[in-house]
Amino acid sequence: MDPNWITPEEQIEIINSIVGKGDTFVCLGDVGDPKYVPMIKARKKILLLGNHDARGAYKDLFSEIYAGPLFISDKILLSHEPVYGLTWCLNIHGHDHSGIEAYKDGCKHINLAANVCGYTPINLGKIIKDGILSDIESIHRITIDKAIEKKMKKEEEKWEEMKI
Repeated sequence: MDPNWITPEEQIEIINSIVGKGDTFVCLGDVGDPKYVPMIKARKKILLLGNHDARGAYKDLFSEIYAGPLFISDKILLSHEPVYGLTWCLNIHGHDHSGIEAYKDGCKHINLAANVCGYTPINLGKIIKDGILSDIESIHRITIDKAIEKKMKKEEEKWEEMKI
């Protein structure tokens, strides 16, 4: 994917310099050789299967394995491949080794394909505290606003009928 790809040992060293024994580590797919997974220090390891992964190869190495995207809150979707069309959530994904814009088709993304993010995991709690979700309107707010708009339109139509 990248001529400057680092070795698995270097990748594990980078991961373990950030992820501690009490942390949860989420892999967004395309694990590679399963022998390296036990070397990750995390207390809990979660895998979203990538297009190069087979569920059976990792079943005893991860606490949880998901075959598709996973909502971890009402505004955060984890996935292997980018998901478009969801303007009301942040999509954190891997897979796209060429990089991706922060916003595409109205959706906010963080691309964590290994080579794109410098082979470095991110701390989800930190980016949330830094305000990554602050400009994403809640699906609940969108639904409420649409319902209010629909109600107001009906009331306007009712008043227009009364004028006639």
